[in-house]
Amino acid sequence: MLFDVRTYTCVPGGVPKAMKLYEEMGMAPQTRHLGQPYFYGIVETGLVNSYMHIWFYESAADREARRKAMLADPEWQAYLKKSQEMGWLIRQENQLMTAAPFFTPLSS
Repeated sequence: MLFDVRTYTCVPGGVPKAMKLYEEMGMAPQTRHLGQPYFYGIVETGLVNSYMHIWFYESAADREARRKAMLADPEWQAYLKKSQEMGWLIRQENQLMTAAPFFTPLSS
């Protein structure tokens, strides 16, 4: 299993606005292509003004295929355009991780 850990840092006050825009425009097309995230949350301590989400894939090829389909989706493109226009995002960090040999993901 491959985990895609993404952290986004926004301008002060930008996280609530980014969350609202994502809920209104981004969540439907993203989950349509990627499925439900393993985790989606707002940073409480440490790197504040940030949010994080974790997606999981069977393999790098699975990730590539699902993300390619999402990027081709006009609804997702409209969300990305609107998000960029808002100017809330300062930085994006992305880490691809594999589970430790002893780790078994929790089921919901």
